[in-house]
Amino acid sequence: MKFILINYYTGAAENPDSRLIYHNTIEKDFTSRYRPWEIVYRKEYSTKYEALLAERKIMNWKSRIMIEKLIAGEIEI
Repeated sequence: MKFILINYYTGAAENPDSRLIYHNTIEKDFTSRYRPWEIVYRKEYSTKYEALLAERKIMNWKSRIMIEKLIAGEIEI
């Protein structure tokens, strides 16, 4: 029997690709335990404020099911 652990990390960044490299190579905290990370959802906002509001909303869901629906395009932020 195999078990797969799926973790989602939510974050806002001006350069998500650089942030991903950082989490997969340099970071030594929480994100280092669950490597390798990959970007499965990306949405661009016109302001940093809007991006941080969306990040906060996703983090407040505390629901893997809601995040998976967002990734699948079943819901919008």
